[in-house]
Amino acid sequence: MQITRQADYALRAMLYLAREYPKKDERAATSKIAEEQEIPASFLAKIISQLSIAGLIQTSRGAKGGVRLARKPEEISLLDVVEAIDGPISLNECVDDPSVCSFGDNCPIHDVWCEAKAQLVRKLRDATFDKLLEKENAKV
Repeated sequence: MQITRQADYALRAMLYLAREYPKKDERAATSKIAEEQEIPASFLAKIISQLSIAGLIQTSRGAKGGVRLARKPEEISLLDVVEAIDGPISLNECVDDPSVCSFGDNCPIHDVWCEAKAQLVRKLRDATFDKLLEKENAKV
């Protein structure tokens, strides 16, 4: 399983905005985010739109326009961002709909998929942007 390139870019953009978060009245220019995070500008525009619809960022146009986090970094997780871009985490279709499996309750793999999904979701939910910034700052 691999997250999409779009979700990876969204995570990079959100981490950039989390770094800028204390500057409450300022907004980041999407061109600067694209350049510094090595994200194609046209691709970033689509990502920004999706993150805004999900309520993770605020956008504004004009001379003083740009983007910023809609919530504090500690209130936004990797799971929030990945699901805003890629939709709900799913390792196998049977996890969300057991009726699609022809083996039903006799499938020994089903429980493994369910446990793996639960662990992944928990890990992504626990990874908030404030924690990522703490790790980043500890390495400097």
